[in-house]
Amino acid sequence: MKKATLLGVFVLVCTNIFAQKDKELTDATVSKSKIESHIYFLASDELRGRDTPSPEQEIAARYIATQLKSYGVKPLPAYPNYLQPVSMKSSKAPKEVTVSYKGKTLKLVENTLLLDGKSLRTEVEAVFLDYGTSEDFDKIDVKGKIVVVKGGAAEEMNPQGWFYKGKEKQKKAMEKGAVALIEFYNNPKLPWKFLVGYLNKESIDLDSEGGTSPTPSIPHIWINDGDWKEASFWKEKKKMKVKLGIESGIIKKFTTYNVVGYVEGKDAKLKDDYVVYSAHYDHVGIDKANAAKGDSIFNGARDNAVGTVTVLSAAENIGKYPTNRSALFVLFTGEEKGLLGSRWFVEHSPLELKKMVYCFNSDNGGYNDTSVATIIGLGRTTADGFIKEACQAYGLRATDDPAPEQGLFDRSDNVNFAKKGVPAPTFSLGFKAFDEEIGKYYHQVTDQADNLDYEYLYKFFSAYVYSCRLIGNTSEKLFWRDGDKYFEVGKKLYE
Repeated sequence: MKKATLLGVFVLVCTNIFAQKDKELTDATVSKSKIESHIYFLASDELRGRDTPSPEQEIAARYIATQLKSYGVKPLPAYPNYLQPVSMKSSKAPKEVTVSYKGKTLKLVENTLLLDGKSLRTEVEAVFLDYGTSEDFDKIDVKGKIVVVKGGAAEEMNPQGWFYKGKEKQKKAMEKGAVALIEFYNNPKLPWKFLVGYLNKESIDLDSEGGTSPTPSIPHIWINDGDWKEASFWKEKKKMKVKLGIESGIIKKFTTYNVVGYVEGKDAKLKDDYVVYSAHYDHVGIDKANAAKGDSIFNGARDNAVGTVTVLSAAENIGKYPTNRSALFVLFTGEEKGLLGSRWFVEHSPLELKKMVYCFNSDNGGYNDTSVATIIGLGRTTADGFIKEACQAYGLRATDDPAPEQGLFDRSDNVNFAKKGVPAPTFSLGFKAFDEEIGKYYHQVTDQADNLDYEYLYKFFSAYVYSCRLIGNTSEKLFWRDGDKYFEVGKKLYE
């Protein structure tokens, strides 16, 4: 018993010694002046808001790649210049989206919206598959038919979740040979009139034809059904002939870039595990409509030059002082267009996803509490203790998401890793509510480098880098906590 007690004390002392060393190594590279200089460049007027796509965004990508190289971060063999090409397409608002059945014709804007797909004119049988789950698709042959479903899922009311569910249903419909997907939309959290303003304009999405998938997207239509009247009608009828008239907008294809590099771990066994340190570097560009009113550049200092530079700070530190686990640094394009860069990355990963044992993302909208760091996903993974310890070491308190109604976990790049099973919280600037102080800067031209609190940022950056070191060095298993919504998919990923 005495031996066991002494062993426990010994282990505790050793753990504290190593943690203290990691803090000293953190302090050796993080500095306020470096933080400031990076942010001032990335959020400068010259980069014109780093929109996807734009020449200025590509300058930002090459700047990040140059920094990684200077830190000793290596490029992956697939991307010798650190740049992972991401195939995208932009399309103008469609001119026509009509859906006709049983003597009624539903028209664009008033009743219909086109989420994806090319022009199509057809009249074929359509079948109703309730919410369009895998089980629903297994019940009936949909080859050559139009699939009609209710939007979202019975338990899902987050509008962001409805977009993701719709993508999944579209993919299933394509795999089963359907010619189009129609979803009935009824979500009071995002009324139809706001949806029209958001979707019925020029849009950007991934170009599946430009990647490894040879299959073009089938048309994906939302129909306004605020009282579920149409869904109830279809539930009763089950199937009927539908006439589609779609004239989509002009589609242009282009390539943009994720920035990727790695540092090999120093432990012979743990180096096969990779911890992903990620952030998006794009922002929303220029407000052309209001250019004459003064400042029209959305500089994106908080969102997300700060997140980009936290990852660069971790890259500099781990490049100089490698951790036991290998580190993979990924800066995403197209987050502001719908988490596109991260979605492409997990679908075209240069490494097996099961080798990525953790993703520590950094994304920000702003801050209104400089005593905390907000961890979106705190309490959901086994790395909580390391994150809390690192924050405390720099005088900050790690707090959970104070605005769950915003669905922030599902609104940043971490969610694309989580969906594959990789534990993935997001490290964010401290906020106690999504209030006017946040709104003053979030996606506004006021989000600039010269109105940031760099004393606070020094603590924030140090806490992130220290967390990275503790997570990268631990031999403890990094995973979802039992009961989390991604626990089972994580078990499947890691076998």
